Amino acid sequence: MNNTIHANLAAGKWFEMTLSEQLGNIGSEVGRASNWQKKGQIEMSSKALDRAFDLFDLTIADARWNIARKELCRAREVLADTFLGDKEYGDTPEKLEKYFFQFAFAARNN
Repeated sequence: MNNTIHANLAAGKWFEMTLSEQLGNIGSEVGRASNWQKKGQIEMSSKALDRAFDLFDLTIADARWNIARKELCRAREVLADTFLGDKEYGDTPEKLEKYFFQFAFAARNN
């Protein structure tokens, strides 16, 4: 993971987090992207999306989640479609925030 935005996380800390913690952190970036988008700050939204995709890539690369890799890749695809694509899945930034919030909530309760 040489080209990662989150080099410190890629060096090991990310791979110590639970899946809920990882997805909750991705959700934080999705929330930032959504909030910046609502404010018309496209550059800031784009940077938050870049960070979300970077964290997704780290999560997908985590060998512990081999069994869930297909679902993780699909979730990444839905994120891309929602913010950058043709909205084929019919999701909105608000729906994605709600989806990811569940993971952040679970991580905090463990």
